[in-house]
Amino acid sequence: MKFFGFKGGVHPPENKIQSENQAIEVLQSPKMVYIPLLQHIGSPLDALVAPGDRVLKGQKIGDSSAFLTSPVHSPVSGTVKSVEELPFPLMGRVKTIVIENDFAEEWVELKKNPQWKDSSKEDLLGTIREMGIVGLGGAAFPTHIKLNPPKDVNIEYLLLNGAECEPYLNSDNRVMIEEPEKVVQGIEIMKHILGVTKAVIGIEDNKQEAIATMKKACENTEIEVMPLKTMYPQGGEKSLIKAILNREVPSGKLPSAVGVVVNNTTTAGAIYEGIVEGKPLLTKVVTVTGKGITTPKNLRALIGTKISELLEDCGFQEEITEKVVMGGPMMGMTQYTLDVPVIKGTSGLLALTKSETNSCKPKACIGCGKCIDACPMGLEPIMYARLGEFQQWEEMGEHNLMDCIECGSCAYICPSNRPLTEEIKIGKAKLRTMKK
Repeated sequence: MKFFGFKGGVHPPENKIQSENQAIEVLQSPKMVYIPLLQHIGSPLDALVAPGDRVLKGQKIGDSSAFLTSPVHSPVSGTVKSVEELPFPLMGRVKTIVIENDFAEEWVELKKNPQWKDSSKEDLLGTIREMGIVGLGGAAFPTHIKLNPPKDVNIEYLLLNGAECEPYLNSDNRVMIEEPEKVVQGIEIMKHILGVTKAVIGIEDNKQEAIATMKKACENTEIEVMPLKTMYPQGGEKSLIKAILNREVPSGKLPSAVGVVVNNTTTAGAIYEGIVEGKPLLTKVVTVTGKGITTPKNLRALIGTKISELLEDCGFQEEITEKVVMGGPMMGMTQYTLDVPVIKGTSGLLALTKSETNSCKPKACIGCGKCIDACPMGLEPIMYARLGEFQQWEEMGEHNLMDCIECGSCAYICPSNRPLTEEIKIGKAKLRTMKK
């Protein structure tokens, strides 16, 4: 298959070498876990447990009847201590279930399905939902919905995002290297659900070991592994579709509009565990790195573990750390407290020093157009910034503001250090408020 590439993009320093060869280590179970009732794109969940209840490992503890939701499960056996509003790594405070670990590791009964090929599409989608599986590339969109496009939509390709284009991060990379069979089996399950025969795994060419490992694992299958030129944001759904298939998703449309469903390689592994082993999504591989870390690692941590425990395990140097970011440096969120938990969408924890953050005061726009050249969506970021200065939110929307994927390429490339992505996010928030 030919590589087509995509428009725009940038190539920031990769900073992956610090952790790319570090095998996944299992972080010890914490004394307390904190399970937010909003770990997906969609509506918050309702708690299914109350203070004083004893829960088993893998027990569903939060769910909702709303359409766009995905349940959460207890990663430990123990006692519910409280259900309260607590700091959340993505926004403000969220209702959270606090559980004290009894370290008994007593599991709920697992419903394994090694003969999944005999199951209907509806049964498999139901299991994926019950296992709480969401997109693990960062967006956390409920996977059972993504794998169930409208009946009048013809899906031709399943694309797997193994690009992991964000600097510093190696969690997907290590999963592909160490657990390729789970990834491949998860892909086969998704192909079965979608009724497609064509599947392509896109992996950036700075991950040669992952490319070789996945190619070997895909022998005797109809899954193709395609090396991609290293370029950010290669892992964006629309960028990936353009690079591999040379198809452009129309403005305001989903990948299914061009016959494609895109999922993450780590999500594929979670689907295998959910269907075949009957295990809900309880852990996440997290890259912990940055110059504020003495021993960079890739840790498999229980969802609900405080990020302070991961940082401490890796030799956190708080005195030289300027900021701690959850996710990558381009799209991640700076944390105002370390008392927040690992959630389903956590891919990395970066302890960044002053030399890495390189904070500079913004200057006046010089009209160079570099932000326009870098935008992978073909938008004009500086126009949004100028309209935002005059609070012309509706006009921003008329110029396809919502197509912005907030990748940060425009802000990265700007020689005047304009906070373009921040201004675009404000514009989006204002538009959403106006539509309510």
